[in-house]
Amino acid sequence: MRFELTEEQQQVLSMVRSLARKTIAPKAAEIDEESSYPEDNMRLLAELGLLGMLFPASYGGSEAGATAYSIALREIAGGCASTAVGMAVTNMVGETIWRFGNEEQRKRYLPGLASGSSGPGAFALTEPSAGSDAGSLRTTAVEDGDRYILSGGKVFITNGAFAGVTIVAAVTQKDPRKIGAFLVEPGTPGFSVGRAEQKLGLKGSNTVSLTFDECPVPKRNMLGNNGDGFRILMAALDGGRIGIASQAIGIANSALETATAYAKERRQFGQAISDFQAIQWMLAESATEMEAAQLLAYRAAWLKEQGRPYAREASMAKVFASEAGNRACHKAVQVLGGYGYIREYPVERHLRDIRVTTIYEGTSEIQRIVISRSLLK
Repeated sequence: MRFELTEEQQQVLSMVRSLARKTIAPKAAEIDEESSYPEDNMRLLAELGLLGMLFPASYGGSEAGATAYSIALREIAGGCASTAVGMAVTNMVGETIWRFGNEEQRKRYLPGLASGSSGPGAFALTEPSAGSDAGSLRTTAVEDGDRYILSGGKVFITNGAFAGVTIVAAVTQKDPRKIGAFLVEPGTPGFSVGRAEQKLGLKGSNTVSLTFDECPVPKRNMLGNNGDGFRILMAALDGGRIGIASQAIGIANSALETATAYAKERRQFGQAISDFQAIQWMLAESATEMEAAQLLAYRAAWLKEQGRPYAREASMAKVFASEAGNRACHKAVQVLGGYGYIREYPVERHLRDIRVTTIYEGTSEIQRIVISRSLLK
């Protein structure tokens, strides 16, 4: 089996790595410090075709494929994790509209998402009483002539205050599993955005609550058919989990790179701390785990590109990469000691940013449920 990137994938790697290190990374500390949404970064990603990597060029996308997308997202996350989250959700929304939308929906929304002209995409599933248990949604969509009336609220919505289109999950019938997925635009009556959440990490990623107060949404804005929403949303999350794995790998690799360089320079007891076996083993363990995580992510992305089932593999990649990445960032802080705990070095930010990768788009516990169900089926 060959583990080589194609020429196109190698070009993506080279281009995005250079962008991330020269342009994105230098702004990351300021974005974190000011909790500012990285609009300039998102605009630059759009110009380079990185916001529409998973749908065809005929709709403004770059149709680079899941593996190239994983590579690009990993590199951007290594530079600025907050920017990577905005990129990831926008790509997920675009791909979902491409896969499940009709021609009119594709033409209306995809070019704006890819170019950034309409703003990023948002994905509104989570509610105060429905996170891991997506079947407990309380936001409703009541049929009213040629429209649905949405009522309810969402929480922890990435890009919510800036989104040009938001995919909203709502119960359309009494059975809570009969869910519809709706495309909601800003400015729709009854649709309002709450204050930005104050978070431990990913401070530049916009995270807000959304409220729907008898919000009218045309029937033409439903993705698929009435009742298809649960299937559509779960399919979106399967692909999103490859993205979360890639984010975690990128963040952890940056932390490992900083720790390795520091260990060579820092001297104690008359020698570089990289000479001590305790330090060597921490670096070796992190490098080994992140290499394994990368192979899991590549496998899931390859299966997706082949049109084969990949839900289990995506969950495996996410749970392993996110948990191993957290361990790697923890070790990086330990290698730097007191300097790892202050903002002079980026590893404290990496540790804060990576923590949520074990939580969002399905907690580690949910990933283990997905994997075990597949094994026991």
